[in-house]
Amino acid sequence: MLRCADGSLYTGYTNDVDRRVAVHNSGRGAKYTRSRRPVSVVYRERCADRSSALRREAAVKQLTHAQKERLLSAPDAEAQRQ
Repeated sequence: MLRCADGSLYTGYTNDVDRRVAVHNSGRGAKYTRSRRPVSVVYRERCADRSSALRREAAVKQLTHAQKERLLSAPDAEAQRQ
């Protein structure tokens, strides 16, 4: 999960987080992040495969902003936060 310069959160999946953040910050990433740069990683999860990553991405995108913020601050998420 990325935090954009305007405070919004962007959720996506990738197999190379650092490369993907660089793409977003260069303005060649998702349309949503182009006008909200710079972005920074605030949360990541490792998934077993692409299929499970896409399912988790879809589930996180269904959360409200407040629920995403709670996910970021959950004590058990400590190891996954950036």
